[in-house]
Amino acid sequence: MSNTNTRTTLRAEGFSCPSCVARIEKSVGALAGVSHVKVHFASARIEVDHHPEAVSVDDLVAAVAKVGYTARASAF
Repeated sequence: MSNTNTRTTLRAEGFSCPSCVARIEKSVGALAGVSHVKVHFASARIEVDHHPEAVSVDDLVAAVAKVGYTARASAF
């Protein structure tokens, strides 16, 4: 596996409180291969630094869905 991280930006829907942010960060951050997660509450963006060989964008979206929110990949 290469040592290169990829930054993926997701757009999220359905979260409306700061505790939602913490749940998303905890769920996505627990995935093997994820090195950093930052949820931007005001813009509903989730930035994830991860090893693409270890964790896919689909895995990231699934981790968000697991805590009850919808996310999709976004170009920005």
